[in-house]
Amino acid sequence: MLEPIAIPALDTNYIWLLPVGDAADAHEQDVYLVDPGDAAPALSALEERSLTLKAILITHHHWDHTDGLDGLLAKHPVPVYGPASVPQVTHRLTEGDRLNLPGLTLSVHAVPGHTLDHLAYFQAPQTQGEPPRVFCGDALFAAGCGRLFEGTPDQALNSLRKLNALPPETRIYCAHEYTHINLRFARSVDPSNTAVAERLSEVEQCRARGAPTLPTELTAERLTNPFLRTEAPNVRQALGLGETANAVEVFAELRRRRDGFR
Repeated sequence: MLEPIAIPALDTNYIWLLPVGDAADAHEQDVYLVDPGDAAPALSALEERSLTLKAILITHHHWDHTDGLDGLLAKHPVPVYGPASVPQVTHRLTEGDRLNLPGLTLSVHAVPGHTLDHLAYFQAPQTQGEPPRVFCGDALFAAGCGRLFEGTPDQALNSLRKLNALPPETRIYCAHEYTHINLRFARSVDPSNTAVAERLSEVEQCRARGAPTLPTELTAERLTNPFLRTEAPNVRQALGLGETANAVEVFAELRRRRDGFR
């Protein structure tokens, strides 16, 4: 598969366009979309590139990931894969499912926390030199994670641990451009982490050029994402929590502080 393309949508969203490239079982113009929260930019991207939409993948039911479905399906009546909570989904997916589409094979992982129905789609490398990829919606962000609208801190932490267990070179395709504010927050709760400071500087330069900061890579997240660093002494110290606090308590305090961070 060729490198996925980020389609900006709404205020901070990215719709991911997945081209199949030179796959033997698909046409080179065939593509898939992940989380189309707005039909207009997705339709424009398809038309401008003369692409053929083959299917849509949904990670969770929130409107900014699904509102584009009806507009897209009116012009491209394709299968929709995702959680049962989304009315337009034609193929319901759950933990452990394997999705075999022309030019694209994905394993499905339940990652509740942000919502209870949240799914992530992992693509193992198809060819030598190709990186593993995960399309994780709002479960994991660059330097952050999604607010807990439905799940518990324990559920969200377990979901992050599941994602953190993927190969370190996995590229992470999340659904929002929150990297700058997330790194500013990370600096506030991990102030002595030089990797955070260096990454923040790089992201500021990237955004000044108007370029996306995504995808990120799991190796970078392990170094700079406080929600993956609940055992780090520096993070615990900054939060005023000692060694006796468990990881769920640390995560919950991080999430509480991030919810109010501006």
